[in-house]
Formats: sequence, structure tokens, C-alpha cells
Amino acid sequence: MLEFLRGRDVLVAGWGVSGRSLVEPLRDIGARPVVTDGGAAALAEAAELGLDVATGAELENADWSRFALVITSPGWRPDSPVLASAVAEGTPVWGDVEFAWWVDQARIYGPVRKWLVITGTNGKTTTTQMTHAILRAAGIASVACGNIGLPILDALRRNPGPQVLAVELSSFQLHWAPSVRPEAGVVLNVAEDHLDWHGGLDAYAAAKARALVGRVGVVGLDDPVAAALARKSKARRTVGFRVGVPADGELGVVDGKLLDRAFTKAAILAEVGDISPPGPAGVADALAASALTRAIDVAPQFVREGLIEHKVGPHRAAFVRELAGVDFVDDSKATNPHAARSSILAHPQVVWVAGGQLKGAHVEDLVEEVADRLVAAVLIGADAPVLAAALARHAPEVPVVELVSGDDAVMGDEASMGDEASMGDEASRTAAADAVMARAVRAAAGFARRGDTVLLAPAAASLDMFTDYTHRGRSFAAAVHALEDGDLGTTDLGGLR
Repeated sequence: MLEFLRGRDVLVAGWGVSGRSLVEPLRDIGARPVVTDGGAAALAEAAELGLDVATGAELENADWSRFALVITSPGWRPDSPVLASAVAEGTPVWGDVEFAWWVDQARIYGPVRKWLVITGTNGKTTTTQMTHAILRAAGIASVACGNIGLPILDALRRNPGPQVLAVELSSFQLHWAPSVRPEAGVVLNVAEDHLDWHGGLDAYAAAKARALVGRVGVVGLDDPVAAALARKSKARRTVGFRVGVPADGELGVVDGKLLDRAFTKAAILAEVGDISPPGPAGVADALAASALTRAIDVAPQFVREGLIEHKVGPHRAAFVRELAGVDFVDDSKATNPHAARSSILAHPQVVWVAGGQLKGAHVEDLVEEVADRLVAAVLIGADAPVLAAALARHAPEVPVVELVSGDDAVMGDEASMGDEASMGDEASRTAAADAVMARAVRAAAGFARRGDTVLLAPAAASLDMFTDYTHRGRSFAAAVHALEDGDLGTTDLGGLR
């Protein structure tokens, strides 16, 4: 199955986490890894480890017959020069997930595993963690891997090895993994995200649909795009889940209980109150994890035990602190409008901290839908003006504060982030971002009264200001813990409340 690689060079495109995970498996099957990367430091690191390296310039005039295969990191676009050249010369291009699938099928590291694949615009990590928790409760040797952090190849090489893999996959990974046939796969939802990479929503949805090609496919019926994929599913059987009363062949909620009507006549799986995080998004993720595990005959009692055991990870609707009757919640992982919507709708009265890089996503529908829940909005980041304009159109009664790096808060002004490039080193950039967040939290606290939730749900990516979404979440939490009772309710809202 992988014999064609023995004794041949294999180009590893991208020296990140997934690229590093390829080296030992390639050597174990007798191939010679050669690393390419756009960064000089990455190539120097690979060379220090004794690996052959090749720059992009060197590959422009390469004899591609040298390479039996190119294995790309998921973030590399199909039109990147290295990959386009490989395809033009007839050299196959796989993703690291595709390679991991064939390594598993070839039994390089023990018996073939059952793959449970989780994808969607939002909720992937929570669903993957829930799935893993249920498998653990059932006593099934398993591991959560893929886009969640642990490369699949590293999971396969574990000793003793897992029987089941709970595999979180992004649209990028699925694009480069056409051969994967999971035991069960779920598409949670599909909203605008990564459209610049895929070229449009249709191509993005088609990549997600590659999770629906195995024995059982599962779709989120409350999401119209995901629900439509049920008609295109290539799985032998397709079921759905909804946060509502399920029909035959579905999982859903009845009288506060998660109910399975897909894999049995009717089985109660858990109580809505068992689910973390609370709210419709958390319940939907729990239903998805339940469907995946019920698809491989996990008993209902273990589904409940696993869901009770599961606790939400950091920066995913994580409770930070309660102060004088005001809750502070960190959902920095809500990096697009669809995720922010679910986060806001879980709370009745929200002081919204938002902003960052929208990546071309539209926010009009989001603001219009959540307007009646907003007490106020505090906006930061490069696309704060876009959010401010949407709030002015669809929620003109909601007070809005925009914060600019290095300046004071401006009520109602369209302000940009300032010249962060001139800050110098990374430490200065980090300190500036933390300072903006501290001011944002103080401003949000000023609007908050007892019963409100101050919610960080940015609806945007973080890299315009922060190292990543985890840095943004930590910055928010640190600012929240620095607050005192006297910081709450200091802003005069007049007759708006």
C-alpha cells in the first residue's frame, strides 16, 4: 500500500506540528523525508535534525521525478508554487491526514483503528473532547487527535495504541484527505469562514462534506447548509441531530433530555443540565458526540457518564469570574460570526466584547439577530469599524465603545488600530494588546449591572493584535481578575435599560 515510497524521497511541505509528525513514520516505511518551508529558521531547524532541506527557489528547477510524493501541511493552498509545480509534473500531493489514513490502513503501527471524524465551522473541539470523554467512560481505548493539537500520526504511534480515534478535522485537512472513510463522521455546521482559501462557500462546504463518506454520516439539522449536505452524503447511512424534538432517525431534545431516535426506538442519553458548556451550542455538540459514539454501539449510560465528566476547555465559553452579580465569560475561540452568535444567545443580557480580523465574513445578520440581548458593545481590533457600522444600522440603541491601540476610548468613532508595526519587538506588541484588552474589560464592566454577562465573543480572528486566540483569552481573564466591585456599573446608561 505504501511500498511505492520505500527508498524514495518524499517532500514534506511545511515544518510545523504536522510536518514534524511525518518524519519518523516516513523513516519507518523506508522513505527519505526532505523538508521545504517558507521560513529560513524552520529549514535551519530541520537541517540541524539531520534532514535534507530544499528552499522554494531550489524547487523551482527541481527534477520532480526525484519525489515519490509530496505531503503538505493543511494550511498550504493548492495554488501555492510548490504544490502547483508538483501537480504539473505529475507528482501526487497528499495531506498529512491522507498519509496518516494510509499508514493506519497498512497496519504500520498495529491494528486498523476506527476513525470518528468531527468537522464544522464551530464546535469541533468541544465535540471532539465530548466524544473522547464518552469513549473513556465506555472503557474504550481512545485518543482525541487531529486539528485539536495531537497529530494523528503521533496518536497512531502510541504504545499501547488506541482502538478509536476522535479526529477533529478542519476544511483544509479534509481538502487534502480524499481517501479517508471514517466509521462515523459529523458535519456540525457550515458558516462563512476560510472562503479566501477555498474560493467560496460551495467549495468550503464540499470540503466539510468529505466527513460524510463512511459507514455513518451525521449532520446538524439546525444549520441549513449542514442539513442540505444530508442529501449529498455518501455515507452508507446518514442521520441528523437537532436542538428540538427529534423525528425518527434523529437525535434531539425532549423535556430537557437528550433523546436518541436514530440508533434505537427511543433512548434517553443525558439531561440538558448535564452539558458543559450550557446553552444551545453546547447541547448541539453533545448530540453530535452522542451520535458518533452511538454509531459504534456505545451504550446510553456511557454517553451520559462521558457528558457529565466533560468540562469545557479554556477559552470556549469558559466562566472566568462572578463579581457583584455580573458573570464574565471567555469565548475567545468564537473567531467567526457564527460562533459568536451561539455564544451570545446562551445569555439573556450581554455586554459584548468583540473585534479583530473578520476575514471577509459578514456581521449584519449576526448583529440583527442578537441586538435585543445586547446591553452594550466594546469593540477592539482591525475590523472594529465594521462591527460598529453594523451595530449602528441594526442596534442603534446599543451603546458602542471603540478602542484604539495607544489612544483613549472613543464613543461612536470609527477608529483603527494604529501603527502596530512601529511597536518594535513582540514584547511591545503583546503589552500593547494586553493594555487594549484591559481598557476594554474596564469599559465593559462600566456598562454591566447585576444579572448581566460580560462576554468575550470576538466574532473575528485574533492575529491583528494577539499571538493567538488563547493569548486573547488569557488577556481577557487577567483583566477581569484585576477588576473590583467599584468598576461595575459606572457608566450612565440613562433610559436605555
